[in-house]
Amino acid sequence: MSTLFVRSVAGVAVIALMCGAFVATQTSHADDTATEAIAKRRAQLEKQLAHLEELIEKQQVLLNEKSGERKTLERDMAILDAEIEQARIAIDAQNIAIADLKNDIFDKEATILELSNKIDRERESLAGLVRRTAELDEQSLVELVLSEHSFAEFFEEYDSFATIKLALYESFRELEALRSNEREVKEELQERQASEEELKTLQVLQQSKLEEQEEEKARILRVTKGEEAKYQQLISANERSAAQIRSELFELRGSAAINLGDAIEFANFAGSKTGIRPALILGVLKQETRLGEFLGNGSWKVDMHPTRDRPLFQVIAQTLGVDPNRMPVSAAPSYGWGGAMGPAQFIPSTWACYGGYINTKTKDCNNSARSMSWDNYWAGPWVYNKDKDRLRIIRGKASPSNPWDNQDAFMAAAVLMKDNGADAGTRYAERLAALRYFAGWANASNPAYAFYGDGVMGHADYYQRQIDALKELDG
Repeated sequence: MSTLFVRSVAGVAVIALMCGAFVATQTSHADDTATEAIAKRRAQLEKQLAHLEELIEKQQVLLNEKSGERKTLERDMAILDAEIEQARIAIDAQNIAIADLKNDIFDKEATILELSNKIDRERESLAGLVRRTAELDEQSLVELVLSEHSFAEFFEEYDSFATIKLALYESFRELEALRSNEREVKEELQERQASEEELKTLQVLQQSKLEEQEEEKARILRVTKGEEAKYQQLISANERSAAQIRSELFELRGSAAINLGDAIEFANFAGSKTGIRPALILGVLKQETRLGEFLGNGSWKVDMHPTRDRPLFQVIAQTLGVDPNRMPVSAAPSYGWGGAMGPAQFIPSTWACYGGYINTKTKDCNNSARSMSWDNYWAGPWVYNKDKDRLRIIRGKASPSNPWDNQDAFMAAAVLMKDNGADAGTRYAERLAALRYFAGWANASNPAYAFYGDGVMGHADYYQRQIDALKELDG
């Protein structure tokens, strides 16, 4: 081993570092420029979004004021106009949120590309050093001592070699850090992409609601021709007797039809045990599955999250004594995983803490101590524990809770809404709890998800009117 070689290798390493520093400087300058542009655009979007939120709030104030007035054609037209305008503003707000997400996605994609290039450069520079280091490692200490070099040259070469090996170690650590960073950014990118797709799906639903409201306005004006007397006649014609209300049917897939009276009975019982308004429970189930009318056409083997939900789903099916291949679950949307079960649409990993399933290693249902990685945690083994079955205990039943059972589904929705804070009883708390039901606690305050909360509250208002009508007619 010659001193010249060691110094040459060290020189190459220094040159590589200098070149890397130059490239990094250029890249950093470009990144700064892109970051400034993104920040400027984001500030614009946030300003626009704040303005739209103010408009939405004004429309809500108008709706609240008009709702307290006597039913007249003018009032109801004003309410419909306010709802239509609110829906249009909400769609604009979602467009802004999607644009903001697109900026984030572009930023993450650029970061991933930069990290990928850094990893490739690091690999190339390390490859040569590793090969040369391996060659030098093959020379024994005796060969080095018996060579023609002086002891001074020997120790100088030995020290330089040791320095290179240390640098290699640090480079490997840097490479691993780059890989870890790349994985994290990719996960963040996937989350942003999922959110973008989710918002697009919500927009389709919002647009459908807007069209329905516009059609309703056109229908009323067509029938009444703008005359108050005719409108009052229309209102009277739409009022139904208690018998008509009780006979209204709601199909529940896989079971006998359930009429509104039975649905209200289930909601009343769940409400009495949780403090959640029965009409709100009905509103959630209407929003999720049209009160069980559509439980999904997905396959657990295809649509469920493979590591988080599939292992637990098999245990749930085994516990209930059902064929997992025959049980309806939701299909995966374009933005993520499906596999939600029953009228209340619980995924298996959420059902665990409500239906009594625990990981045998941690003895809990939510990895509370974070003692395991999530993939290892969800892998199980899982077991049913009747003493942890919250729904079974509340209902006072002997059998395990079943997400496809109508009464269990009503109770599950009520308990989750209670956990989300709906038992406070205010309209704000109920709407927020509904948003948490759909988007989780982290995303519940995102204005772009407002449509779901508004939808649940709209359904709840409808069912509250039905419940009140029944009370008046029975009284």
